[in-house]
Amino acid sequence: MERERTDEELLAEYRAGDARAFERLLRRYRGPLFTFLLRMVADRQRAEDLTQEAFLRVVRAAATWEPRARFQTWLYTVARNLCVDQSRRDRFRRADSLDAHAPGLEDGPPLVESIAGDGPMPDRAAQSAMLRPALEKALAQLPEEQREVFLLREQAGMPFKEIAQLLGVNENTIKSRMRYALEGMRKSLTAAGITDDAAEVEPLPGVGRGVSSA
Repeated sequence: MERERTDEELLAEYRAGDARAFERLLRRYRGPLFTFLLRMVADRQRAEDLTQEAFLRVVRAAATWEPRARFQTWLYTVARNLCVDQSRRDRFRRADSLDAHAPGLEDGPPLVESIAGDGPMPDRAAQSAMLRPALEKALAQLPEEQREVFLLREQAGMPFKEIAQLLGVNENTIKSRMRYALEGMRKSLTAAGITDDAAEVEPLPGVGRGVSSA
C-alpha cells in the first residue's frame, strides 16, 4: 500500500513538475480552509472567494517557497492575512477568477474545478440540526482575537508557538486567549441549555477540551 505523502512532499513534487500533486493538496485542504474562513468572516460568499484567493496565492508563490514552516501553517497564514486585509479595507473585494488554469495544469480542468469538493460544503455536513447552530453561534460571539486563536489552534492545527509568531504576541497571551475562548463558548452553550455531555455529540474542534502546552 502506497504511503500517504506529506503536504511538503506533495508541494515539492508540484514544484518539480507534477501538477497533480498540487491537486491533491487542493482537495486535502479545500474543505477545512473554507470552514476556517467562513467562521472568520461569517459570510459564505466572502469565505468562498477568500478560499480561492488563498490557493491562488499559494500557487503563485510555490516556486519560491522554502520549507521553514509546515505547508499547513503557511496556507492558514495566507488565509488569515487575507482576512486581516479585508477587515482593514472595510469592504469586500472579489477574489481573482479561477477560470484560468494553474501553472502546469493547462491540460486539466480549471483550478476552480480542481478544488471543488465531491460532497456538500463543510458547514452543510452537520450531523445535528439542533446542536450545530448553537455551537456556531457560541463561536461567533467570541471576541475576534479569541475566535482567531481558537480557529488557528483547533481548525488549522497550529501549535501555540506558531500562532504567537504569526500574531506577534507572546505564547502565554495566546494560551490565555484560548482559555478565555473555551470558557466563553461553554458559557454560551450553558445559557442555550446545552450540557458538556450533549456538546460532545457534535463538537466544534476544541469544545470541552482544555488548553494543552503544545
